[in-house]
Amino acid sequence: MQILKWTRRGLMAGAAGAALAVGAAMSPAAAQTPPGVLIVGQIAEPKSLDPAAVTAQNDFRILVNLYEGLVRYAPGTLEPEPLLATDWEISEDGTEYTFNLREGVTFHDGTPFNAEAVKFNFDRMLDEDHPYHETGPFPLAFFFSAVENVEVIDDLTVKFTLNEPFAPFLSNLAYPTGLLVSPDAVRAQGQDFGRNPVGTGPFRFAEWASNERVVLERNVDYWGEPAGTEAVVFRPITDANTRVAELLAGGIDVMVEVPPTSLSQFEGEQFEIHEQAGPHVWFLILNAKEGPFADKLVRQAANYAVDKEAIVNDVLEGTAEVAAGPIPPAFAWAYNEELDPYPHDPERARDLLAEAGVENPEVTFYVTEGGSGMLDPVPMATAIQADLAEVGFDVNIETYEWNTFLGEVNPGLEGKADMAEMAWMTNDPDTLPYLTLRTAAFPEDGGFNSGYYSNPEVDDLLEQARTATDQDERARLYKEVQAIVKEDAPWVFVANWKQNAVTNDRVEGFELEPSFLLQLQDVTKD
Repeated sequence: MQILKWTRRGLMAGAAGAALAVGAAMSPAAAQTPPGVLIVGQIAEPKSLDPAAVTAQNDFRILVNLYEGLVRYAPGTLEPEPLLATDWEISEDGTEYTFNLREGVTFHDGTPFNAEAVKFNFDRMLDEDHPYHETGPFPLAFFFSAVENVEVIDDLTVKFTLNEPFAPFLSNLAYPTGLLVSPDAVRAQGQDFGRNPVGTGPFRFAEWASNERVVLERNVDYWGEPAGTEAVVFRPITDANTRVAELLAGGIDVMVEVPPTSLSQFEGEQFEIHEQAGPHVWFLILNAKEGPFADKLVRQAANYAVDKEAIVNDVLEGTAEVAAGPIPPAFAWAYNEELDPYPHDPERARDLLAEAGVENPEVTFYVTEGGSGMLDPVPMATAIQADLAEVGFDVNIETYEWNTFLGEVNPGLEGKADMAEMAWMTNDPDTLPYLTLRTAAFPEDGGFNSGYYSNPEVDDLLEQARTATDQDERARLYKEVQAIVKEDAPWVFVANWKQNAVTNDRVEGFELEPSFLLQLQDVTKD
């Protein structure tokens, strides 16, 4: 295939150019990637290309170019707008959503997109008796837990019946977990579908060479405007300094999640720096089930001990703000502005440890080399380790590659660690607390409450908030949740990040979105 020849040639040239750039103290671009082929430097290898089976933004950046959902986020917003559905109706009681589907759409394998395909996708995820449910697991099926039934009305009409009103439903449909896959491809590939993806998007799958590249090519049969490039190559480059070297050398065209300390290297006409605020929280999960952090006083002590301002200003070079709680300020309508972040107060931290009767608590700290939204995790961890040591914690760091790290943290910290780094980029105020702070979201129940925090009042408030149809009432409930969670301190709340990316001067039409998704359909490259 010509596209694959181009991309392989470009990758070899880029690697040579990167080596030259490193040897020449990061000289300007020394290699040229192929025309019409956009090469993106990713932070890690994807886990899967099945949108229902993954959770990481790193994977989502690929998937939104392969697949589409019934709705999407309107450009520049977090508001849902039509995509594969042309419009929809909502019943008066908020429990029925009827979608009219776009005509003439086919999956990349030539099979039709229709109401039966929509039903197959959601039944596969939600019905344990579905014949292809075993192609999971589906870690974010929580997003659609209110769906009671999906009914085919006719070929181009599908109705979702919910067991109660569910305010985030449309927003969750716009999230990558709501992307729609080809039923025939799932039937044919089974467990291997994640390595052989088929969607309806502007790009189609061409190749996945493990730890080297994922290649997408333009979908010539796309129902909408054709993609602006002939192909996109996603290269996993886990070391941030190597990604920087590749971009400076011309081996890649786009770099996401640029280390703050490296941004100054891209000032000038050869590159463009892109920034976009969004709903991001970087935090430390504390093991509230066992060990020193089972005591709220010790959790609070950790929050006072960590100098978040220094991390934001010195490690992240001002590219983030100090976080005050579990809901980021990007959700302005639901954010509790009355909450102040925990101040850096080592003396208060020592007093709390003394009150708890804890002296020199030993802490195992899981750290990742890099991953979706993880900013600069190793230097941040080192700074946190020093701050905690100052007040008496004895912190041992264990560092893991991103996917290995997720495999350790997501199943829960019990019996393994006392603390772990984590970052979430979310689509609704409901998402992060509902999936990570409820008692019913313990890992063994399919959730992401890896620290086993439990507060029945928080559980009740979150259930009320997601079924409230009045946004003011939802806001009141979320603000109450934030106040309780800040006091309980199940996490160390560290930073809310402003995402960034850098493109070279051959790239046009590139934009970052508040959703943190990477939509590349309109991007062109000389």
